[in-house]
Amino acid sequence: MLDNIPILSLITFSPLLGILVLLFMPRGNGRWLKIVGIATTLLPLVLSILLFTQFDRHSGEVQFVENVTWMHIPLNQEGKFIYGLSDYFIQIQYKMAVDGMSLVLLVLTALVSVMAALAAAHIKKRWKTFYILYLLMEIGLLGVFMARDLILFFIFFELVLVPTFFLIGIWGYKERERAANKFLLYNGIGSAVMLIAFLILINTAGFVAVPGEQGTTAYYTSDYDQIVQNLNNSQALVNYGAELQPGFPNPMHLGDTMKWALFLMILIAFGIKLPIFPFHTWMLKVHAEAPPSIVMVHSGIMLKMGAYGLIRFGMELFPGQTKEWAFMIAVLGVINILYGAVLAFRQAEFKLVLAYSSISHMGIILLGIAALNVLGVKAAIFQMLSHGLISALLFLLVGSIVERTGSTELNELGGLAKSIPFIGGILMLAGLASLGLPGLSGFVAELMAFTSLFDSHPAVTVIGMIGIILAAVYMLRAVLKITFGPIPERFELLKEARLIEAVPMVTLAAAIVLVGVYPSLFDQQIQETVNAMLQNFDMRIGG
Repeated sequence: MLDNIPILSLITFSPLLGILVLLFMPRGNGRWLKIVGIATTLLPLVLSILLFTQFDRHSGEVQFVENVTWMHIPLNQEGKFIYGLSDYFIQIQYKMAVDGMSLVLLVLTALVSVMAALAAAHIKKRWKTFYILYLLMEIGLLGVFMARDLILFFIFFELVLVPTFFLIGIWGYKERERAANKFLLYNGIGSAVMLIAFLILINTAGFVAVPGEQGTTAYYTSDYDQIVQNLNNSQALVNYGAELQPGFPNPMHLGDTMKWALFLMILIAFGIKLPIFPFHTWMLKVHAEAPPSIVMVHSGIMLKMGAYGLIRFGMELFPGQTKEWAFMIAVLGVINILYGAVLAFRQAEFKLVLAYSSISHMGIILLGIAALNVLGVKAAIFQMLSHGLISALLFLLVGSIVERTGSTELNELGGLAKSIPFIGGILMLAGLASLGLPGLSGFVAELMAFTSLFDSHPAVTVIGMIGIILAAVYMLRAVLKITFGPIPERFELLKEARLIEAVPMVTLAAAIVLVGVYPSLFDQQIQETVNAMLQNFDMRIGG
């Protein structure tokens, strides 16, 4: 049904339709600007659900591939003469595809984007600019999880950062500019490191030579799948050896030292985005100062870009280095879990409780990756999905609470379950999901992660499980302080959730319950993708 249409491009660029409409609308008509902005985010969601229903969940291969040559850049004639080539060029592909992992993250992105657009109805100024930037950010987010070309991935990645910088800096709270600058600084460093790693890969593993009747055509490609194929091929120049023949060096060769350098660069680049301790300080500022609707997207989706990159570009491209560093990755995961949990318990501000909670939950993703087995990688992907839904719901609730009370200080709140029982009830459900209550999405990912790691690293697993206990302590402490206890007099007559707030609350809560009670909805496609991924992993390391 979808084979003959560019469904992935339609999903990615459908927000452009809303941007074009918004550009021609008057700035003062806030109601219609919001309607257009929100309605536009429904297009990727509807198309993503259609894609989900048509996806072959029994295949581990990439599907719905769209591949055309985007840039063809001829290289110098001297190179053609020296190497005796008929043609010599750089080729960048516009290549999009999905597998089980990217499909799940695509659906998550489309869903959370709609819910956050609804939550953004509280924005009080510059609605036109806000929704234009928001839709640009969504295009980048959608593209990141479908791009199968390194340069294309990098462009989508950067397309996320620039609008987010302005969305934080213009519509955030008191220290919004400082938060935006810190966001751009850390993520800019990560992007620079990633770009350097990608360029080295293109100039080594991306080299392709094709013999023909008129001579050999040689080119450098940024096609992710071609780079993987070359790294898997022992006869490819990237694996051939340091010399093509005695006295003639092989410029495409990637030795062990360079592979380790690239692996660590990938770890740093995406570790900043995840974030891995100690690259986390920028995220705390963003969670505290950005508008809640943007934090919904940031915590719910953007952090997953880091986890996705670690699996796609770290684990898949450098299996040997990943295996040797598995224990260290597990240790970093435990540090994230315990550090985030302990500091979350000490916070007196609910937004910071949630920020440190996100650091802790990202540690579970690292544990899943470190397990290096099917159950572990599945756990990492399920944790991306689960945390994306839970954190989006929690920050949606933060926005509703701030709008009514003007505060998220735990000592200033209390008894809100009496004045706004619906919001209080949803907050309790989100808190229980965050601490991993069975029957909710958080439990599925945590159970798989700790089970998968126990055989290989039992001591690390046991230490990491302390974080589950701490999660119950800090999350229940925060939720109970907000919802129960004596209610301040000024909060006795608060208004309950409006329809535009209740719809995303119920939708996200329903998704959390659905994943918790019926994880098989996503399990098969993730299972097949992870199986294929680990078969290649084992082949590369000789396991």
